[in-house]
Amino acid sequence: MSPQQRRSGLGTNQEAVRRHNLGTLLRHVHGAGQISRAELTSLMGLNRSTIAALVGELETLGISERATPVGGVRQGAGRPSAGVAIAAEGPFVIAVDLGVDRAVVARIGLGGRILQRAQAPVHSDGEAWQVGASVAALIRRVVADAPAAAPLVGIGISVPGLVRRSDGLIRLAPNLEWHDVSFGGIVLAALGLDVPVQLANDADLGALAEHIRGAGVGVDDLIYVSGNVGVGAGVIAGGHRLEGAGGYAGEIGHLRFNPEGRPCHCGNRGCWETEVGAHAIAEAIHCPADKVAQLDEVLDGFAQPSRELRETGTALGHGLASIVNTFNPRTVVLGGYFRSLYRLVGAEISAGLADRALPAPLESVTLAMPGLGSDSPLLGAAEIALEPLFVDPVAALGSALVDVRGRLAG
Repeated sequence: MSPQQRRSGLGTNQEAVRRHNLGTLLRHVHGAGQISRAELTSLMGLNRSTIAALVGELETLGISERATPVGGVRQGAGRPSAGVAIAAEGPFVIAVDLGVDRAVVARIGLGGRILQRAQAPVHSDGEAWQVGASVAALIRRVVADAPAAAPLVGIGISVPGLVRRSDGLIRLAPNLEWHDVSFGGIVLAALGLDVPVQLANDADLGALAEHIRGAGVGVDDLIYVSGNVGVGAGVIAGGHRLEGAGGYAGEIGHLRFNPEGRPCHCGNRGCWETEVGAHAIAEAIHCPADKVAQLDEVLDGFAQPSRELRETGTALGHGLASIVNTFNPRTVVLGGYFRSLYRLVGAEISAGLADRALPAPLESVTLAMPGLGSDSPLLGAAEIALEPLFVDPVAALGSALVDVRGRLAG
């Protein structure tokens, strides 16, 4: 290898390291919303001049801005360390939380800031292209007031179903009656845009968001259990999402619970979902069929739990015990209608868990409510859409779409 080639390789390597450090620094600012340079120096193990240069580049890119010193943090005996904050009109993404009965769409900036949101009903018998057209209309609404110079990095979509990790194909969304649907492509076609789009399961994204800025901050072993008509789970293990070979991990609703139980729509019998899924609970409390998708609101109307709900609470606790025994999480977050159920029968859920969980993993687990409320999957969708910014901010902004408002209006 010639000296020139060696020098060229060294330059390429240094550039890669610089962009990696830039993305890592941005991830820290994103997680904190605002942070001091001194804290960044400590977190990243880099010297102050390198941190200053990286911060300056983020400011030049329009991603961050200077802020009032955070908490009076000082660099040695000098003045407080300058703060780094997310730019008010910086890059944003579009996040979509597709439910069985409604779609929520939001324009979300770095730091998890929801800048604008809109929602519309979804009909469970609707064709995918019809739902895609509705989502596209909501996207147009939430970008109507976006600054013209603010770049759109991408679109993230949360789906109540099995999503293939390699290409975002929805293999199965049973409560929408969808099979092998390329929903991301449908939405882009309806918008007439060509931007990166990422799709993932709603429970997976709920776990991701709760880990980053919700009930699971600082918790590296977390399970988010989603009650969204069906039952699923998102798993954070060792600080990382557990997705499985194809992206289908977490289908806990189809664990065998009662071999003599009722048939499940998946084709098996006695799945856990047939005991604690929305349809089973609605049937037990005589909830009208057209209210199943709003089960959380129905449960919120109960002042006292019925016998049937107490039995459901016990069944939920028994199923959670199997999950705790398998994954040994520190925190189990109960999302969707399970939040409302826990308010009514929390004692039964906890007792059912204690009855069947092994003593050792039971000692370290805590049941928690979502720190982000019902927005966990929505904010998780924003996270996967923002990910290219953290991998390489320069490249991501180089391919981002500017003046999306004008393009959609045109």
